[in-house]
Amino acid sequence: MKKFFLLFCFVLSSLSGINASTPIGDIYIRDPFILADSATGFYYMYCSSTVPAGDGSNRGGVAVYKSGDMKNWTGPSQVCTLPEDNWSTGVIWAPEVHEYKGKYYLFATVNSDVEWKAGIEGRPPYTYRGTQIFRSDSPDGPFEALSKLPATPMDEMALDGTLWVENDVPYMIYCHEWVQIGDGSMKFVRLSDDLSEPEGEPVRLFNASAAKWSTGSGDGNYVTDGCYLYRTKDGKLLMIWSSFMNGEYAIGVSESVTGKVAGPWRQIEEPLFNRNGGHGMLFKDFGGELHLVIHVPNSPAGQERACIFDIEDTGAGLRMK
Repeated sequence: MKKFFLLFCFVLSSLSGINASTPIGDIYIRDPFILADSATGFYYMYCSSTVPAGDGSNRGGVAVYKSGDMKNWTGPSQVCTLPEDNWSTGVIWAPEVHEYKGKYYLFATVNSDVEWKAGIEGRPPYTYRGTQIFRSDSPDGPFEALSKLPATPMDEMALDGTLWVENDVPYMIYCHEWVQIGDGSMKFVRLSDDLSEPEGEPVRLFNASAAKWSTGSGDGNYVTDGCYLYRTKDGKLLMIWSSFMNGEYAIGVSESVTGKVAGPWRQIEEPLFNRNGGHGMLFKDFGGELHLVIHVPNSPAGQERACIFDIEDTGAGLRMK
């Protein structure tokens, strides 16, 4: 649902060479993701962008801002542009970058405006949408596609894929879009060791309606967005994710009962954040302090900014400081 407000994309071809420092509060961004890269000593904040293709159309891409203090940022600079022969060259949503086995992997939701099935009355049409994976030697890019196809099933409207490694086995957790199934769900799928393709079939973890705080839209539709996994200092496996609570975008927390990605997952009753902001992720700064970054507000469109909050890992769970 939040994706329909994505009306402003960065056109970067005219911005090359610009390195002026910008306060984080002046940067328009949705679904911010921050990588604290110890190898370079910089924080990288990734965002969607578009690039003119030369024929009057645009190609989806990803840009990055860099900072040494999380307050002032240089950029944006382009780090990925969808190949011309990609399965889709449409707008990218929710890019995130993970370091894995000495490489950097970009997980990005790629969209197409091609309608492949008639939608259900009251919902948007079914269009192709999936998480695709890219790789680079550097967090500065360039990121190149591991495959010209998404790592999520083509017949699923899938988005917001994220990486989780458990016992040296890589998995992707992603959201199955409410547009297609009404009650949005979380799924996971094992990835090959080089992350180039899925292995086996996706498995459903839970639906959005399982959380008491996720109140839906009143017509049976429940959103799942922005999943991100974190293991606490006491070894509990948590997932933060976004939906709507009483009409406002919010973030809740789930806990794996077994401590493993396969779950089962129980929903924490109270949300972590419920003030018209969300799609969060967790990261530790270079001093070891834990933070949550989200976009606020979720609406109106064009006002979204990245907000960084201090988080306490209590061992049993997460708490806003």
